Formats: sequence, structure tokens, C-alpha cells
Amino acid sequence: MTQNATSAPATESSPAGEWWRDAVIYQVYPRSFADANGDGMGDLPGITARLPYLRDLGVDAVWLSPFYASPQADAGYDVADYRAVDPMFGTLTDADGLIGEAHALGLRVIVDIVPNHCSDRHEWFVRALREGPGSAARERFLFRPGRGAGGELPPNDWESVFGGPAWTRVEDGEWYLHLFAPEQPDFNWEHPDVHDEFRSVLRFWLDLGVDGFRVDVAHGLVKAAGLPDIGHPEQVKLLGKQAVPYFDQDGVHEIYRDWRHILDEYGRDGGARRIAVAEAWTPTVERSARYLRRDELHQAFNFEYLTTGWDADALRDVIDRSLAAMNAVDAPATWVLSNHDVVRHATRFADGDEARGLRRARAATLLMLALPGSAYLYQGEELGLPEVTELPDEVRQDPAFFRGSGQDGTRDGCRVPLPWSGERAPFGFGPREGGPSWLPQPDAWKRLSVAAQTGDPASTLEFYRRALAVRRAHPALGAGRDITWLPAPDGVLAFRRTTSAGSFVCTVNLASSPVALPTPGTPLLASTEIAPGAGRAVLPADSAVWWAA
Repeated sequence: MTQNATSAPATESSPAGEWWRDAVIYQVYPRSFADANGDGMGDLPGITARLPYLRDLGVDAVWLSPFYASPQADAGYDVADYRAVDPMFGTLTDADGLIGEAHALGLRVIVDIVPNHCSDRHEWFVRALREGPGSAARERFLFRPGRGAGGELPPNDWESVFGGPAWTRVEDGEWYLHLFAPEQPDFNWEHPDVHDEFRSVLRFWLDLGVDGFRVDVAHGLVKAAGLPDIGHPEQVKLLGKQAVPYFDQDGVHEIYRDWRHILDEYGRDGGARRIAVAEAWTPTVERSARYLRRDELHQAFNFEYLTTGWDADALRDVIDRSLAAMNAVDAPATWVLSNHDVVRHATRFADGDEARGLRRARAATLLMLALPGSAYLYQGEELGLPEVTELPDEVRQDPAFFRGSGQDGTRDGCRVPLPWSGERAPFGFGPREGGPSWLPQPDAWKRLSVAAQTGDPASTLEFYRRALAVRRAHPALGAGRDITWLPAPDGVLAFRRTTSAGSFVCTVNLASSPVALPTPGTPLLASTEIAPGAGRAVLPADSAVWWAA
């Protein structure tokens, strides 16, 4: 059996036009996607020029990481002006043009919104520093007096996700809270001005035509009353699951109920439905589901799935719990393997063997795209890009790299600019061969470029194109609530999805040796070559197959 896809009947649409229930959404990290002006930094005109590639890939929507005016202390997640485009990325006119071109191509656009914190150059924070203790301007942030005889100690024992204390002292002696870098002061969401400002920001971008928002640190806006000490040294990391007084507090849900009213306004009278997606790191998938009740947000990233290893029992467990939790609140499950904050899954799954990592990554892609709900792709995964693990220290820009005890500081490795074409860096990322790139690309990436893989039926890019085409066409794929697990040997996952228009089976061999299985139907797509047999198929280790059943 080959890897080629076969034709299939058209899909049934999601109920009531709820496009997000089965959407495949592609994350664009703007500084690393495409550079139109040749300065080594990706930009909005570069993204706009490459939108036909995303349409042809077969995705439904594009999510853009921040491109707002920012000093770039944390790659744009330190926003100085929520209504302006940073000049390194272009202009507001460029943003308007990108949204319009995406819509013309049938793509929806989701943008980041960063409500937990802003830049220390934001006009509100500059004013708060200038006006001093007790001023109304300081009430929009979390300023506190220090502890100790002279206020020389931080107000509590909270640590920054990036390492070090979560507090910085200013010249007048007060301290301000920043759960991330010192250049990212946290807003005080108890203050009505903060609520009013973000209602206005939402409307600004909705009026410009965006289809939704990815809510950065959606779980962090509200802090426990009194900002209590945690009392133990093991505090939260970006991927942490423990309960802490500054994440996943119940008060965040009132904020999102308010936002839902605004989003729903823009979906009335036949208009395109607008959505919000929570980046919510919570202790359990059940806690994440609370963000998705019918009067709150529409989706939440499934980080528990993302952080599950290459293990059949563990994956089956998280799939079952994810579907149960989302079904309980009538929300779609989401599935994701990589993003701009984690090691690329082709490397995570490799266990030191790059070829094995790519085999597993392709199989994991078929598993993810077969599950009911919505899927997120991170730019470059369709090229099979591995993590870049050997960046010189002098080129790194992840703020966690410079703060010893927080994240591992290696997020730059998944943010290296994409290779598009050519034999020399920047491989078409910029307009000039040999031109600059804000992070260096490995020489080996010339074999992984879009141009090098296009038309090669064995390439990962063509594999993704076929998978997305089958997913869009088959009536039993996409939106849904349930799967039926089928009997399978240890280390193998097999499940069926059925609609009135057709039935589908996915089989995945996560074991270290080949497995022979009864053939459940007509093969649609495989992650690698599968040996044919009389009524049986042999699945190699680290492989997956889709079947029309």
C-alpha cells in the first residue's frame, strides 16, 4: 500500500456554521515566517505574499502571534500599543491588507491579544512610574510596598515564569508584579479601566475584520485576594500543572463572559462568527473546560495532549479525558503538537534519533488530525522541521535564557525562520540569497524547504497536503464528539468514527516493532509505506494509517 490519498465524499458542515469546531488553524510566528523587505525580520507583507501557500496547504485559518508596537523584550508579548503595528512588521495598513487578502482566499484570521501584562513602555505604566505611590495611575497595575524593615524584600515569594522574583523595585521603593519579564508589568484586573481598555481593543480589531483572538495567559489575569505566599520553592513553570495563587483563579471567568457578549455582537445578522481561544495552562483538562462554557470562550489549547509522550496508554487516556471534559460543556476538543514555546515534536519524539523523530511526528499528525474537533499546526511542522538545538549563545533572544532559574531558555530553537527555497541561507525567507536572518538557519534546511519538498510524494509537505485534503473531504472527520476504540495489541491505538455518510478508522502503531492487524477497510493515507496482505496489514513501528471503513 502506498501513501497516496484517495478521493472521498464531501464533509458535513459544523452545526450552525460554527466553523471553529472542526477548523485546522495554522500558527504564524511573524518574525520567522517570511521577510518581504530583506531586513532579516519577518513582516506582515511577507505573510500576505505567502497566504496562497497556506490556502493550498489546506488550512482553514491563520493565527498570528503578536505584531503590535513593542520594544520586543519578549518577542512582542510586551505590548506598548495594542492598536498599532510595530514598524519592524509593517503598518496598520499592512495588517488591514493581510486580513482582506486572507478573507479573499477563504482563510480566517486570528490575532493574539495579551491582556495579562503590557510593556514597561506602555503609556499607562510610564505614567504610573512618573506619578508615584498612591496615584490613580498605579492602581492599574499591582504595585505594593516591600517587606522587611526598609521594604527591601519583595511583597511575597512569587517567582517569575522566566526565573527570579516576580517583583521589581522602582526608585521610590515600591515593587510591581511581573509574572514574566521585568519589562512586562501585570495589569490589575480589579480596576475598571483595565476592563474598559480591553473591551475597546477587542472592538478595534474586530472592526478591522479579524475573526478571533488567541488569549495569551488567559488563566493569569486574576490573582488570589491578598497575593498570598506560595510557601514552597517549587513554583510554576510555563508548562506547569500545580495550583498557584496567580493562575487559574475563578475570577477570570467573569472577564470572559463579558468578552463573549462583544464577540457575539459581531456574529449577529448573518455576520461571520468571531471567536476567542484560551491559552490556559491549568492543572487538569477539566479545569480548562471551565473556560469554554457556552457563555465564555470557544476553544482552549489542549496542553495536556501536547505534553503527552509517545505512549499508547497515556495518549488514549488524555484523548478520553479531553473528549469527556469538552463534551460536558459542549465545546470542541482541540489538538496540538507544537507551538512557539515548546520543542518541536519531531525532536521531542526522536529520543536522539532524528529519523525516528520524523517517523513518529508524521504518525502523530495522522492521529491528531483524525480526532474529533479542531487542530492547530505550528509553522514549519508541515516541513518536518526539527528543533534547532545548536544556536550560539550570542544569537539567542529568549528572555528566559538570560534569567537562570525559570524556563530552560531554549525557545529560540523552534523560532528559527522558515526555509522556502534556494541553496543558501536564508533559503527564501528574505528576498536576497545570502541576506540576513534574525536567527541562523542550519545548512541542512535547504533539503527541507518548501520548494525542495513540493512535488515529492515522499516529502512531509506533500504528506500534510494529502492529510488535510482527506480530512476536509471525508464525512467522518473533523467536527464531532466521540470515537469508538477498537481492539488492538499493546502499543497500538485503533478507533472508529462514524456518521450517516461514512465510516473511518485510524490505526497507530506506537510500539517498537511491526504489528499485523486485520484490514479495517480501504486505505486512505499512511504515514509510511505499509506492506499489503490478504485481509491483514503490517504496520511498521511508529506509523499510522487512515482507512475508509
